[in-house]
Amino acid sequence: MKKILLLCVSLLFILKAEAQFPGMGGPAKPSITGRITLTVIDSATKKPIDYASISLTKVKDNKPVNGGVTDEKGKVILQNIAPDEYKLSIGFLGYKAKSIMVKTTPEKPDQNVGTVELSGTSNSLTEVTIEGKKSMIENKIDRMVYNAEADATNAGGDATDVMRKVPMLSVDINGNVQLRGSAVRVLINGKPSGTMANSVADALKMIPADQIKSVEVITSPSAKYDAEGSGGIINIITKKSNSQGVSGSVNTSVGTRSNTGAFNLTAKTGRLSMNTALGTQLAPAQTTSVVLLNRTTSNGVTSIVNQDGLSEWSRQMFNGSLGLDYDFNLYHNISTNAKYNRFYNGGPGESTLSINNAAAKNISKTDMSNGNLDWNMDYKNTSKKAGEEFSISGQLTEGRNTNDFTNTLKIPSVSDLITASNNVGRNKEYTAQTDYVYPFSKSVIFEVGGKGIFRNILSQYGNNTAQDFDYHQNVGAAYSTISFNLTKKFQFKGGLRAEYTAININNNNYQKDYFNLFPSAVISRTLSGMTTLKLSYNKRVQRPSLSYLNPFRNESNQFAVFQGNPLLNPELSHNLELGYSTFVKGSVINASLFYRRTNDIIERTNQVDALDSKKVLTTFINVGRSESFGLNLFGSYNPKPKWTLMANVGLNTYQIGNDLTAVNTATYINYNFFVRSAYAFGKGWNIELFSAVNSPQRTYQGKTDAFLIYVGAVKKEILKKKGTIGLNMLNPFSRDLKINTVTESKNSYQTQNILYPIRSFGVNFSYNFGKLKFVEKKKIKNDDIKQDQQQGGQTGGMGGR
Repeated sequence: MKKILLLCVSLLFILKAEAQFPGMGGPAKPSITGRITLTVIDSATKKPIDYASISLTKVKDNKPVNGGVTDEKGKVILQNIAPDEYKLSIGFLGYKAKSIMVKTTPEKPDQNVGTVELSGTSNSLTEVTIEGKKSMIENKIDRMVYNAEADATNAGGDATDVMRKVPMLSVDINGNVQLRGSAVRVLINGKPSGTMANSVADALKMIPADQIKSVEVITSPSAKYDAEGSGGIINIITKKSNSQGVSGSVNTSVGTRSNTGAFNLTAKTGRLSMNTALGTQLAPAQTTSVVLLNRTTSNGVTSIVNQDGLSEWSRQMFNGSLGLDYDFNLYHNISTNAKYNRFYNGGPGESTLSINNAAAKNISKTDMSNGNLDWNMDYKNTSKKAGEEFSISGQLTEGRNTNDFTNTLKIPSVSDLITASNNVGRNKEYTAQTDYVYPFSKSVIFEVGGKGIFRNILSQYGNNTAQDFDYHQNVGAAYSTISFNLTKKFQFKGGLRAEYTAININNNNYQKDYFNLFPSAVISRTLSGMTTLKLSYNKRVQRPSLSYLNPFRNESNQFAVFQGNPLLNPELSHNLELGYSTFVKGSVINASLFYRRTNDIIERTNQVDALDSKKVLTTFINVGRSESFGLNLFGSYNPKPKWTLMANVGLNTYQIGNDLTAVNTATYINYNFFVRSAYAFGKGWNIELFSAVNSPQRTYQGKTDAFLIYVGAVKKEILKKKGTIGLNMLNPFSRDLKINTVTESKNSYQTQNILYPIRSFGVNFSYNFGKLKFVEKKKIKNDDIKQDQQQGGQTGGMGGR
């Protein structure tokens, strides 16, 4: 692997001196911005003129670029001005308008025009105000973007609530996310996060919805992305600012289900910018009801356990981040960012039992915590050739999670039976990456890169260190892509990624390595100016993460034991998609058909526990091959200018086959859909309604019930449109979601009937200060680990959301 990495890095430096490339739309010009400053005064009195109108237009095409009004000192600063030639127009009621030519360059992006004098006149200048509202959904050539900041129903929730409203995604009751019925890799600002290493469901609960700017759904990632994620990639973009001075936002929500707070701040001066974000969530204890039935057969003897219990689980979360960014000049940039989060979930529980008709009682206590630090450093070098870019990135991720539980089983005339254990998991990950992009022309773009990921997962449990799980996984990768126009209407992008994986488990002398090639290709056809048809293919991998591998025996529910499988193989999938998108008179339509074949698919499996035949053990296996066909249809329509309707429908088949183990399921249809209505009244009032349905979910051994959620929100703009205050509600007419799961194997039958507390009412407030312009900086991306699609609501813990 070291030889592969060395070869990749050497190749990049050679190519850096000669050639390289990005996406379909042609190279982007180097982008450094500056500012234009001026002061406007009265030519007769020499006093400053406040509220004078300033507009900036490009000389070459006369297009407006920026504008503003002067302050009480007659001064105005126009920010984020790209190097070019401009016409600066100054005017005010009762004064003669004046125009000035201004030129900025990459070497001198800032210009101080100085003092501008206006002379009086009887003519007046008409003021024109232009307002724009961002679309809720944007359809781009390689992804669909959901702009969460434009949706009032997100206030006071977390990232799980946001994901339910994203086209093509489905979210189960535990918060596990799938893209068109398959697993996905979730990134934050284009990078992996340690919070996702164990459980995506738990990690999403740690991100306040008010910190999310948008969510990108990438169904056909190019070879530049890590090959992880059978279904594709989800990229969560958080709110940031890129304006001179100080700007930021404050968001808070108080409700019956959770209380949240989020703070974002950016300070920028010259070439240096700093941004920080803080978020917290406090969810009071919620009562969750779990009714469990186990029926097991071992050596011809059948045992039946009935369990009826309540738990009072609470959640607390905190996260914070700090980022620095510095432009040495137009061509050299360095940036760094550190993010830390802490999450706690747990509480007491009590249940009554019938063990083979003998009465018993169990008292439990579960505490789970998760803390993670992500730190990255990035360097980017661009050249005078538009689109050429060389970058080097490094990232460190360290995480620590604990799982402590105690069960006291009380049986009449028998001494209390106490089961207790603790598990400490540590995750370390080091990543080095380099990429080079070279545009041969506006339509022919070449990319090449290399990457190394070095992981160590250590799971400690019990007092016997020989039981510790010490897992090492190293991945070396190299890729290359090229994109070009086949004709004026046909575009092509293709690539190949090579990944070598080496695995070593120290405590049982297990070693394994494998090498894979991952091709990808997409052909896009422009049918008209706003209509596109595309056909894509890619091969992807899904590696199991700690929650799948950890052999720690979790008996937080002692009759529903959970244990990972360290000998799992990765999933390999082939994906084919045909997509269609159009924009007609303000309406958006996006439709896609897809086919996916996955080998060695990983699923949960139930079996009789070898240590106690009255218990059911849940673990993971490579169950077989899966073939899935599906479609997705999204539409947005405006019956009136201020009224927006949206709907999304997703369908996919589920079928598992394995001739060796004789596992062959029937073919089932999974579906999910949502509808949304938003109306903007006058004077800053907005109302939104949203509802989503998830179909029953199948596994090769069982089925989980469907569920429905519905949300309403009212929002009012205040404080000169810098602030909002609103009310929201979730499932107001039903306290709980009732979810029943049935799982059946050869010698075991298990049913779980869970009542999740979901009804909530909340009041939220947000305030923006300064001039906000949100941007995304894509840096290092590790997207190659499969997270447990059932973690975060694990039935063994009897916990609630």
